[in-house]
Amino acid sequence: MATYGEIRSALEGAREATWQMDPEASDNAPVRVYALGVPNEDQLVPAGDVPEIDLTALLEAHPTGNQLLAARRAVLGLPTGGVEVDEQLLARVTPSAGADEAGLPTTVDWRNRWGTNWVTQVKDQGGCGSCVAFGTAAVIESRVRIEHAVWCVRSEGDSHDGQGIPCAQGSWPNTYFDWIKSNGIADPACWPYRQDNAPYRPTPDRAGRTVKIDGYTETGSVADQKKWLDTVGPLTCCIEVPDDFFSYRTGVYRKTVSHIAGLHCIAVVGYNDSEGCWIIKNSWGTGWGENGFGRIAYGQIRIDEFTKQGVLSTNPDPWTKRRLHNGNFYEGGNGAGHRNFEMLSSGGSQIQHWWREGTGGFGWAKASVFGLDAAVCPTLTSTTFNRNFECVYTTGAGRLHHWWLDQNTGKWNDGGIFGPPDATGVPGFIQSNYGAPGNLEVVTRLSGGRLQHWYRAGSWHPGPVFGANVAFAGATLVQSTYGEQGNLELVCTLGSGQLQHWWRDDDRADKPWHAGSLFGSGIASPAVMIQGQYGMATERDHGNFELCVAAGGRVQHWWRHSGTGVWTCSAVFGHDVATVTGLVEGSFGFNLEVVVLRTDGQLQHYWRGGDGWHEGPVIGRA
Repeated sequence: MATYGEIRSALEGAREATWQMDPEASDNAPVRVYALGVPNEDQLVPAGDVPEIDLTALLEAHPTGNQLLAARRAVLGLPTGGVEVDEQLLARVTPSAGADEAGLPTTVDWRNRWGTNWVTQVKDQGGCGSCVAFGTAAVIESRVRIEHAVWCVRSEGDSHDGQGIPCAQGSWPNTYFDWIKSNGIADPACWPYRQDNAPYRPTPDRAGRTVKIDGYTETGSVADQKKWLDTVGPLTCCIEVPDDFFSYRTGVYRKTVSHIAGLHCIAVVGYNDSEGCWIIKNSWGTGWGENGFGRIAYGQIRIDEFTKQGVLSTNPDPWTKRRLHNGNFYEGGNGAGHRNFEMLSSGGSQIQHWWREGTGGFGWAKASVFGLDAAVCPTLTSTTFNRNFECVYTTGAGRLHHWWLDQNTGKWNDGGIFGPPDATGVPGFIQSNYGAPGNLEVVTRLSGGRLQHWYRAGSWHPGPVFGANVAFAGATLVQSTYGEQGNLELVCTLGSGQLQHWWRDDDRADKPWHAGSLFGSGIASPAVMIQGQYGMATERDHGNFELCVAAGGRVQHWWRHSGTGVWTCSAVFGHDVATVTGLVEGSFGFNLEVVVLRTDGQLQHYWRGGDGWHEGPVIGRA
């Protein structure tokens, strides 16, 4: 293998030395060699063999919910998918560094596009020939972030080991994408990335915790690839790796040596015409390149010789979105855009299931009716039990009633009655990460003004009673990103009219509940709370808590800063509001979506965009 001194000499002798290696590397030291993973060219498609893609037809078939992306497409005369685009959005997506003759920006970088990061952090494939697992997973992670506004870390081990590929063996992008199209790709807790050729044994609930894709697209020409990067997102591609590529530290890489170590798969997250390069994400850890990223000059190391693959449509699993919804309202994976809204209401003793198509006219429609004993609005979620919808509500007799919808049959099934004899009000209800499938967790108010935790691990079990002077519990229970296990957190309404934050220390064996901040005043209704994506610059950061509650016939929006822990009321909106029933942060560009019950018994939708809160349609009678 080459030494750093040999590479240094090659760089010094190159006419176009546009990149650097580690200046402190010893001349006599051998260059560190990283694992590759594309065995040969057999299944790589020459770029010239692929016709120009019909991007208009593709985008019509797979419309976006991302307003910024829709605006970018509108600038180029491409379909926007029914998403409203205003002058403010158009101005925001106009390239600040200029555009080429085709109207494309001269620079695209999804690590910081429109002020937001859409790319997960760099990982390390270690000694396995699994680069394709990392390149394909990186594209899917970014596409979920772009289309569904949520960080979504996928397990390279799931797609690699799921195919039965040994650590030392490589593969090709189309093989991986074909497998993921048929099987989905799970999260690391379902099956982690490992390098010991262990038998593939994912958790039993894998079917309910995999991101699905509708397929993938081969892009051939550089023009098509730049248009894809501008209007869709990152691409996977394959390159050859000369010996000097291992030593790359920074700059725009151009080959300086002749010996080729092999073929490798990476993700392309952008381009820069002024520098004449692609911006790439590698899988050799953050010690290589520019913190794991790099820049490769156009046409170098065969980067433009083969097709680059992109994914249009992703369907994230409920486990990915588990913190982004609460109350009677949920954004699921049904519908052409995989972002239908689902909602439950109870105007009387029965439960009405509603849904809203995630593309097109966005009209609400009624589905099935079930139950006969509801006293309050149900709390709805979707679980890793095959993505089934599940709900819990308080009965007129003061018990808790569980129902679940079988995604295979579309029918609601009675999950049984459980809980204390004196439950009151709207309960909190989630699936946690205790076990796989995870336990169901409920916190309900008791008639004496205290809270009680219940959990289902095979059967329902009572947990501790805590709190005092609680007027309303509400659909505020979340398992947050705080702590190694993830703390349970909730906010209840006190008899004093204040809101009280509670959290459980899930890293302690005794799991004690702790009283947190008091905030707000004059409140006499239950709140709804989520942990959203605001504050998450990367997938490893903590998102802010978002809370909506009715007071004085209007809705107060509160949020808790993920750094300071301070609660702030950011807006008051709406009219004739009796109570907030549901809160979602969905696929429409990080918008908050709220459903309220009005004083006239009607349900109404509100939503928050970049310019504030908007009054949506009246859905119907609860």
